[in-house]
Amino acid sequence: MKKIIFVLLLAGSIHNLYAQNTGQKSEFMSNKTLFEELTDVKKKTDKFNLYLNMQAGFDARFRNGFDEGAFKVQQLRIEMKGNINDWLSYRYRQRLNRSNDGNNMIDNLPNSIDWAGIGIKLSPKFSLFAGKQGVAYGGFEYDLNPIEIYEYCDLLENLSGFMTGVNVGYNVTPSQQLNLQILDSRNNSFNDTYGVTADALGNLPDLKSSKLPLIYTLNWNGNFNNVFKTRWSASLMSESSNKNLYYYALGNELNLGKFNMYLDFMYSQEGIDRNGTISNIVGRPENHNTFNTGYLAVVSQLNYRFLPKWNVFVKGMYDTASVTKASDGVEKGNYRTSWGYLTGLEYYPMETNLHFFLTYVGRSYDFTARAKALGQENYSTNRISVGFIWQMPIF
Repeated sequence: MKKIIFVLLLAGSIHNLYAQNTGQKSEFMSNKTLFEELTDVKKKTDKFNLYLNMQAGFDARFRNGFDEGAFKVQQLRIEMKGNINDWLSYRYRQRLNRSNDGNNMIDNLPNSIDWAGIGIKLSPKFSLFAGKQGVAYGGFEYDLNPIEIYEYCDLLENLSGFMTGVNVGYNVTPSQQLNLQILDSRNNSFNDTYGVTADALGNLPDLKSSKLPLIYTLNWNGNFNNVFKTRWSASLMSESSNKNLYYYALGNELNLGKFNMYLDFMYSQEGIDRNGTISNIVGRPENHNTFNTGYLAVVSQLNYRFLPKWNVFVKGMYDTASVTKASDGVEKGNYRTSWGYLTGLEYYPMETNLHFFLTYVGRSYDFTARAKALGQENYSTNRISVGFIWQMPIF
């Protein structure tokens, strides 16, 4: 795959050089796929579409002064999708810079695969998607292509977003959609997911996997004249025989011409600490068997397209990590509050979504007295990044 991509890019460079030398006007990738640009043959089918999703650049990181500067490919995903006919479609997406180890996977797929399934249009109002897919959580940040995100809030960073199962969609009206989704609740085995290990005496905690380890999600996607949009959801996840996870998300988006913003509210109430932040704070980093944890997140981003090819944005994030009920010596209450503050400038040189960016990302982590008593200390991090984002349309 790497050799193929290199050859295509090299051929594109030669094509551009030839156009310059012959005086031809070059409009490389002007709303075309790489295949169309190289062959000058217009693609006439929607049955096969191939993309390479990329985010890469240079990061300068700071924590108590300058820490590290390095080039990094944050995201690299290959994606294929298409409509075979008027009722059958498919989608496949895999992260290339993540392990492909498929051992101990409940669905027999590696975590590097995001999507692998087929869509069926059952009627003008009903549709079905079967296979591995994104969990239909609400929120606009969660719904974006991962390459578009410079920094996730803590809750989303630790959220398992791709599972195997089925989704049934119902178009109430052309602008209002409901989704009912039933998926596996995890990718790995129960013991690997929650770090269930024996103590010094060889005793295992009283935790056993649910016989139906599934997640049930009801999702509402609303569109009101393309000005106000919603992505709301409620989810129930069966973790073990007597422990459940409840996840709620309210995503809201406002579009006013050059100005766009979204505001997401998310809350996760976890019978077992699936997120893992509280487990790390209380000294159980390998074992997610702290009980009754709660995570709240609020995320908002404001974009202003002040020129056709230029966008400026600001973004704020707020997270809390708490214990909702005391157990096993872990006190009830809030343990950590984190803040995120971002700003950046983006330049879009072509009709495709290629854009270059300069961003600043700041994070602050404030621990409460109960967390400090366990050895935690407040700290902040900063990052300046410059790079590019592109969903390259190859075919």
